[in-house]
Amino acid sequence: MTAAILDGKALAEELRTSFRPRVEALTAQGRRPGLAVILAGDDPASEVYVRNKVAACESAGIFSQKITYPKDTAPETVLAKIAELNADPRIHGILVQLPLPDAFDEKAILATIAPEKDVDGFHAENLGALAQGIPRFIPCTPYGVMKMFEAHQISLTGKEAVIIGRSNIVGKPMALLLINAGATVTVCNSKTRDLAAHTRRADILVAAVGKPRFVTNDMVKPGAVVIDVGINRLPPEAGGKLCGDVDFEAVKEIASLITPVPGGVGPMTITMLLANTIESAEGKHTP
Repeated sequence: MTAAILDGKALAEELRTSFRPRVEALTAQGRRPGLAVILAGDDPASEVYVRNKVAACESAGIFSQKITYPKDTAPETVLAKIAELNADPRIHGILVQLPLPDAFDEKAILATIAPEKDVDGFHAENLGALAQGIPRFIPCTPYGVMKMFEAHQISLTGKEAVIIGRSNIVGKPMALLLINAGATVTVCNSKTRDLAAHTRRADILVAAVGKPRFVTNDMVKPGAVVIDVGINRLPPEAGGKLCGDVDFEAVKEIASLITPVPGGVGPMTITMLLANTIESAEGKHTP
């Protein structure tokens, strides 16, 4: 068996094409969707992510505002800017790029964003709504994964789903979405004993652990759907290429469906950020 590829890049392009009429309609009504992106510090990966998000907005016709601060900026300065953006009618989504410099209280920063402009889906109110099964803004990476399941008609009801990773950005909201979809969910972490015993039960395996090629073929149930959320760069002596948390070449011979890295979950994450921003401009999540 060789797994079929879940092509996130192709699906992302299809979805972005479908967004354009909505953006054009909103713009004609004087409500052009607007996204503000705040970048504090000088993390190179964060700079790349922000640049890609701004470029995606421009391509989709969404107004974007990039706001940058040096790493020694006082947190109060960023909090004041968020308050200003909360009140700005041109801005429908506010995103603070993570991670933040050490001096920042990440929870306090995220809590300051108005829930109706929290297009990253990290505010406690939005995560609480997701936990209750009445989601508003869904964190973009898990949202993108669910869209991939939907597009490929992958049934989740009654399936055994295992997630490696328990972050607030991916692991926990991914678990909630799968629970809401009727799956039986196990969330594993670095302290899980006999991890492979869990992963080998999984009909749906989601790897979000941040370790290159961590999931090997002996950890995967034959015929499983494998979602690789990780993106890692190998050291120069190993070729310096990007790879995921899954040993793709080995696992594709075991799985039925698998996402590649790059070109899998990554393009979907930014696409769902655009989707959340458009939904905000449409007033779908206004209290």
